[in-house]
Amino acid sequence: MPPSTIPHPLDPVAPRKPVVWEFDRPRRVHIVGVGGPGMSAIAIALVGMGHVVSGSDIRERQVLDRLRAMGVTVHIGHDRTHVHGADVVTYSTAIPSDLNELDEARSLGIPTVHRAEVLGAICRRCASLGVSGTHGKTTTSSMLMLILAEAGLDPGFVIGGDVTDMGTGARWTGSEWFVVEADESDGTHLRLPLAGTILTNVDVDHLDNYGTFDAVVEGYRRYLDAADGPRVVCVDDPMTRDMLDGRPVIGYGLSEQADYQAVNLIARDGMFLFDVSHRGAVIASVRLPLRGKHNVVNATGALALAVEVGVDPAVAASALARFGGVARRFDVRGEDAGATLVDDYAHLPAEIEAALSAARDSGDRWRRVVAVFQPNRFNRMSEIWMDYADCFKRADLVVITDIYASGTAPIPGVTGKLVVNAVVESDRERRVVWMPRRDALVEFLAGELRDGDVCISMGCGDVATLPDEVLAARRSARARRSG
Repeated sequence: MPPSTIPHPLDPVAPRKPVVWEFDRPRRVHIVGVGGPGMSAIAIALVGMGHVVSGSDIRERQVLDRLRAMGVTVHIGHDRTHVHGADVVTYSTAIPSDLNELDEARSLGIPTVHRAEVLGAICRRCASLGVSGTHGKTTTSSMLMLILAEAGLDPGFVIGGDVTDMGTGARWTGSEWFVVEADESDGTHLRLPLAGTILTNVDVDHLDNYGTFDAVVEGYRRYLDAADGPRVVCVDDPMTRDMLDGRPVIGYGLSEQADYQAVNLIARDGMFLFDVSHRGAVIASVRLPLRGKHNVVNATGALALAVEVGVDPAVAASALARFGGVARRFDVRGEDAGATLVDDYAHLPAEIEAALSAARDSGDRWRRVVAVFQPNRFNRMSEIWMDYADCFKRADLVVITDIYASGTAPIPGVTGKLVVNAVVESDRERRVVWMPRRDALVEFLAGELRDGDVCISMGCGDVATLPDEVLAARRSARARRSG
């Protein structure tokens, strides 16, 4: 049987090609780049299904020890021999198509398939519910999974971040239900067979892969059309609302147009109390231990799809009341001398605005909001740097670092200073600080933060460790003064 080959990188608007293999029997799967969050999640699911899994990565990562403990054979470095004996070799868009392991697999007739096809094959083993959209996918899919678990449905899942309540971002349970984060970045969402879906919103991103925003929107239209079951769509978002075009969908959100509407919102002590109304009748009262109205909307979407597949609304509300969050989503990392340090994955303008609004409207009574942003990817910043001009308006102090490459090549003239310029031009009264050097950034924040401040560091690069570095620097400085 000839090998299945998937274009690399994936064409997000091309028709999907049929694969010639399935996970209907035990397979030996080799995963190139197994330490990446998406690939490690697939490895965990495949091991749970009973497949023999190996993988390679260029460096040691913490997640690799978890994979080894589960029985995955992990190689550091890439070598042709790693694929010998594999039934299928899978890779992500980040992997060069001419990598030696992929070349060796092709020469041996071993199918080399993009992770999207592997994830699609996993989804075909059960009734799979997907969550897609530019923002909020990870949180919403985590909420949906926990609601189904509370209902006794024991769902498997592959989610883009570790769910605090589970300590992992993936699990295979063998039950009828499976929850998957349907990532749009490389067209993966178009290759997943789904029994239902949530679409959170549509915003400008991944133009390096799609070319135009129109292509992004068209991809989401095709995604909605392909879902076999309930299509639950946020009607608060103007783009998703405009995409409906008479499609049979179930709306959710804060809008009066929503079939499932969040009403009677009260922010208190870092949480939200609200009711969910279904076509005018309150069906659930929710106590959500998260900040931010965007999370109220996420919770309403998760509850809506769960109810549509048969879950009691009271059971859904009970699960949401115990939701522990997702790693790097308004993650309070510590407090020192009255200053609170928070880490957040926000890296697009709408996400930054939502995180800062969450701090302002949380009921925590912070006196000053300090926003630290690490721009991500040179190609992304070259295209949308001006879009960051107005997203920091709810911060008292804005600190911008240089760009975290995430594997992209530098572009002349494209630095974090572009974001600084955009923010300053939009609001000349706002205090904006440009801190391209990490050591200077840590020193500045350690000395700047004071009692009553909340410092939210945002981005999807190595800014994740900044709160710990600042906390350590403050404590070290205090120890030196007292000594």
